This record gives sequence, structure tokens and C-alpha cells, in this order.
Amino acid sequence: MTRLRSRGTKTSVGGASAGRWAARASALYDGAYARRYRVHDDELSGSEPERLFSEWLERVCRAFTAPIDVLDLGCGTGRFFWAVSGARTIVGLDASPAMLAEAQHPYRQERISARVTLVAGDLFEHDFGARRFDLVYSIGVLAEHSPLDERIVTSVRRWLKLQGRFAFTTVHPESPSVPRTVRRTLGTLVLPVSVGPLRRRLRDRLTSGGLYADETRIHDLLDRSFAIESLTRMESEAHLHCLCVARKVSE
Repeated sequence: MTRLRSRGTKTSVGGASAGRWAARASALYDGAYARRYRVHDDELSGSEPERLFSEWLERVCRAFTAPIDVLDLGCGTGRFFWAVSGARTIVGLDASPAMLAEAQHPYRQERISARVTLVAGDLFEHDFGARRFDLVYSIGVLAEHSPLDERIVTSVRRWLKLQGRFAFTTVHPESPSVPRTVRRTLGTLVLPVSVGPLRRRLRDRLTSGGLYADETRIHDLLDRSFAIESLTRMESEAHLHCLCVARKVSE
């Protein structure tokens, strides 16, 4: 394992082979893309999407008694590290080493007081161990760039301490950004009157196997181990989102 340090931020690069989604992200988010993305972080300063997402994350953090240990799942360039209040430690996991290189100098770095560790790894394969974090959050990743499915929920449940929270955003299948194909339109019309296996197949099709997620899918995935504290919709310049905060109530 290689460790790099920069301005108090530590990066760990694991040697395990990347899975399909991690390999895809690593190839897509190369050095040139990561640099453009980091520049865009600064361009978002004061924008409505930045305000909405950061205020939502700040509200989640205020529900805890500080200090807390936090995981950013799919952290990218560390765009929202600064909005995590009351944290003792922040771990940022991402599949792209190039994005993590930019995260060593994240947006609004001067407002980050927690100790930050950056980990290159596949969110479907990496294991942080049991009951390590008070908060796991993910903004703009799950049900957008990678599936939100049972594997993710099982891993997050393992990593969270009891009464810890899982806060995440998704792209809603009714988002204007989702292509309105003939099949999707027909499936949307048939779904309310379908039952049994047909209904399950239609829902899986409409959510593209977890690449979109609505309120029903989120409720289905967050089993009795989680209590949903809030589940709302939000429109950004790009998508219609679901914003969910769920508390781990049992192992």
C-alpha cells in the first residue's frame, strides 16, 4: 500500500483489482477530466445547487453530537468536505486516482478542520470494517453514476455505528434528464396497474437496475435495519433528485 501526504490529507491506494464500475469510473475520470471538474468546483461557489446540497449535508451533521467520524462515498474532488461540520475524521472513497489527486486540495479547504484520509477503491468491493462511521454520505453518485442496490446498503449498514446515518442523493426516474423512450413511457403508464413479477420487472426497468431510484425503491432497499428520517425531492440544474437520510436502528 502506498501512502501520500499533502497539507494534512492522506491518500491510500489499495492494490485490489477494480470491479466493473470502478474500472469504468477510473477510465472516465482521468487527469484532464479531474482538473476540469476541480475548476468547476470553484465555479459553483454561491450557486443554487451548491447551496441546496451543502445546507442539506450541514443539517444532517447537526443531528449528531460532535465529534463524528464520516465517510464520503464517491468523494470525487472532495467538493463537499467543507460542509461536514463537527467531524473528527473524514474518509473519502473514490475509484479515480486522478479525482483523489485533486481532492488533496479541495474546494474551500480553509474551512475543513477534520483529519481527511483519501482512499482509492471500488465502493462495491472495499470494506472499512464494522461500526466505524457515524455518518456515511454520498452526493451525486448512487443511482446516478453507480447503482444503488442491496450490496451498497449491506456495506453501509456494516460500516455504520448503531444509530449512525446514511445520507444520500439519487436521480429520480421521472427526472427530465432521463430519456423518455417509448418503452419507458409505456412502462410508466402500465406500472400503477401491474402486480407481482410483472410489477417488479417494470420497476427494475424504470430504475435501470438501480441507476435511478425513487421513493419506493429507497424504501424497499432500506430494510428494517434503517429508519428513514427524511426523504424529499429536489430539483437541480441537471436532475430531479431524491434526498434521503436514514438512521441505522439494528444490525
